[in-house]
Amino acid sequence: MFRKAIAMGPGKADLLRAIDETGSISAAARQMEMSYRRAWLLVDTMNQAFKSPVVVTLTGGKAGGGAIVTEFGKEVLQRYSDMEAKASASVAKELRNFADLMGGG
Repeated sequence: MFRKAIAMGPGKADLLRAIDETGSISAAARQMEMSYRRAWLLVDTMNQAFKSPVVVTLTGGKAGGGAIVTEFGKEVLQRYSDMEAKASASVAKELRNFADLMGGG
């Protein structure tokens, strides 16, 4: 959490991965089937929440602009992914037991 906003979560991590892959906020938004505005607001929230920007945008021109995930952003994403993996591993047994309670539909 950062103030009243969530600094990082699964959707924001997926967005960072998509921006890193495509080099563009708009292309990442299309890939994730979300509006450009929504993607931009998520990027803005992350950039404000962390001590350094996680994504920087490049101005247009002949190259057409774009966006890159900064080295700091890649570190944030890696640390988040590590935490997510540890959390999943720690509840794997409980998840299997929980799944046993579900219908086979």
